[in-house]
Amino acid sequence: MQGQKKQHAPAAPVDVLPGPVALSVMLSSHISAAQIVASALPQIHQAAETVATALSAGHTLFFAGAGSSALMALADACEWPGTFGIDPDQIRVCMAGGVPVEGAMPGLTEDDAAAATQAAKQMADGDVAIIVSASGTTPYALAFAEAAKDTGQQIIGIANVADSALLTLANTTICLPTAAEVVEGSTRLGAGTAQKIALNMISTQAGILMGHVFDGMMVNLTPDNAKLRKRAAAIVQSAARVPEEKANEALEQADHDTKLAILIAAGHAPDTARQQLAQTGGRLRTCLARGTQDTTKTKT
Repeated sequence: MQGQKKQHAPAAPVDVLPGPVALSVMLSSHISAAQIVASALPQIHQAAETVATALSAGHTLFFAGAGSSALMALADACEWPGTFGIDPDQIRVCMAGGVPVEGAMPGLTEDDAAAATQAAKQMADGDVAIIVSASGTTPYALAFAEAAKDTGQQIIGIANVADSALLTLANTTICLPTAAEVVEGSTRLGAGTAQKIALNMISTQAGILMGHVFDGMMVNLTPDNAKLRKRAAAIVQSAARVPEEKANEALEQADHDTKLAILIAAGHAPDTARQQLAQTGGRLRTCLARGTQDTTKTKT
């Protein structure tokens, strides 16, 4: 990739190395990419604050990009509803050529600036876009960023080349200057690893800032299958310090709303618990600290 550093390159091309040695080189490139992310922690936190503020206010988070960078964004975007209970309508993925459904991802679509400009028109005031491009010069990513900037929307740019065009357009810039790829030009390796780590950290920190993580547990998960219903029950047990039977009873009362179930299991009346969650923006720790007093009653 143009602009990438040449450090950490193997002594010989990876394809002529013995298998275990080649794999060791690949692993080293991933470790190096992960370490690069440490240099961008303040910017990642700023991005998380921007995203949390927007989503809490009911706005939409857009992900935009092409090729492997867009796949990294897609993987993260799809986790928001299940992990943090974010309304799927608040998450949009704008990928050059559309999301591939049969393993085909034509390269020519990353040059379709017109499609990106059209996609960016979906953004409304208060929305945020996370735009990912390894080189920082991908036409689709740049066109989306330019269109979003023209309408005054917040842009979080993630690129692996410093001072690239995407980063000059972004309000929050996350530069991840990864070394030269083990397979030249295959940005799904080192660059993709760094991008995915940064995206994971943005989403997780934003979830924390929105109050969707309590004692290290994802208390706003959507328990829409048997595995996640068991997990929700375990979360209620741990957070409310109740036995399994009481946790399951509370989940039934709460229609499997995990935060609400925790408060019910802890002794809060259902209506009071709903009111407290609404008043605190869903911040479970604040609700638990208030105790079980019925706040719906008028004080005399």
